[in-house]
Amino acid sequence: MLVNRLIILGFALLTTLVWPQKLSRLDRGRAEDMLHVVGSEIRKHYYDPTLHEVDWDAAIAVAERKIREAKSFNMAMSHIAAMVDELGDSHTYFVPPLHSYRYDLGFHYQIIGQRCFVTRVHGSTDAYAKGVTSGDEILAIDGVVPDRNNLWKLNYVHTVLRPDTSLRLTLQGPPVSLPRDIEVAAIIEPLARTIDLTQPWGLLEWRQFVIAHETDYVVPQIVDYSESLMILKLPSFDSTQSEIGEIIKKARKHKALIIDLRGNPGGSVEILQLLVSNMFDHDVKIGDRVGRKEVSPLVAKGSSHPFMGQLVVLVDSESASAAELFARIVQIEKRGIVMGDQTSGAVMQARYYSERSGTETAIFYGVSITDADIIMSDGKSLERVGVTPDELLLPSAYALFHERDPVLARAAESVGVTIRPDEAGKLFP
Repeated sequence: MLVNRLIILGFALLTTLVWPQKLSRLDRGRAEDMLHVVGSEIRKHYYDPTLHEVDWDAAIAVAERKIREAKSFNMAMSHIAAMVDELGDSHTYFVPPLHSYRYDLGFHYQIIGQRCFVTRVHGSTDAYAKGVTSGDEILAIDGVVPDRNNLWKLNYVHTVLRPDTSLRLTLQGPPVSLPRDIEVAAIIEPLARTIDLTQPWGLLEWRQFVIAHETDYVVPQIVDYSESLMILKLPSFDSTQSEIGEIIKKARKHKALIIDLRGNPGGSVEILQLLVSNMFDHDVKIGDRVGRKEVSPLVAKGSSHPFMGQLVVLVDSESASAAELFARIVQIEKRGIVMGDQTSGAVMQARYYSERSGTETAIFYGVSITDADIIMSDGKSLERVGVTPDELLLPSAYALFHERDPVLARAAESVGVTIRPDEAGKLFP
């Protein structure tokens, strides 16, 4: 598998800023212990007791043999990551020991349609100095062509497993039409080595880091257009119940509501249920939670005072988990219209298990493990499938370059409100 080769290469090439390359007997033993802990936790907690028919004992044995032959600690970690990847699960992955520095390339990119584009570049970075701009199409990342299936894996390698000092890119226009090869230096800032052990990383925080998702807003943002329209930018499903309550209170004063879930990686099931509840005056079944030992319904209770106006939901390739579930519910229940791009298809429920190796000198690692699949009321799972919008809308390279948002503009037009694409692009910069 390409993924396994990328993961192995990623760990093998990890810089010495992360871990010494030479593998001591102590570190080899630690790596073997980590392998067996991770393997045991997955065997114990994974929602499918057959582990998708993967011969888990054989997978562990292969990884153990490779660790015994590994020349570096980084290579040993790569074999654990590759073993976990055998399950092919979006929410089950190995979390290696954290790096002692912050790593930032200075720009953000994502899949739009079937192609990869730069969507934002920060000033005072090497990327900015070398002419990387929004709207540039990324034809290759370190020689690998990015697509919907491998982009998050490439990010896993380049931002988690091998955060190298630079990244090689092949870019093309819009301002420059011919392909060009550049090497972008990363920003590397040392971090404090102390860790607050009472606050282990959870699934959302880790996944946000893995996919290099930069959340500019940590709270919901609202824009009002008189009584006609309210636009809600919801960056995640980690809002509080009171925040959702205030949002719905404001939404009731408007004839239409646009909920922008583009870039939303998901979050709390409880907040998902609350948001769904406030869109309906009757109970709505989100789906069945299919766990290891039981199947339990996931239901949103109808509200006595919901928002009942026109509803438009915006999604893109980075809309995941709870964001995808909400969008699909709107479609299944014929409550509104979904616009934008195909979503990520990363829709499982998982739990993060924080682990440690050593006593006097301890290193911390972990594993995210899927404990349930969600089968929606139409009998289907969104995992590896995603949500297909009712109206497919993709911003062009030209629109990205000029910081325009034709998707939001079209959504507003659909409910009778005129917002120019350049104006829409300034609402949530």
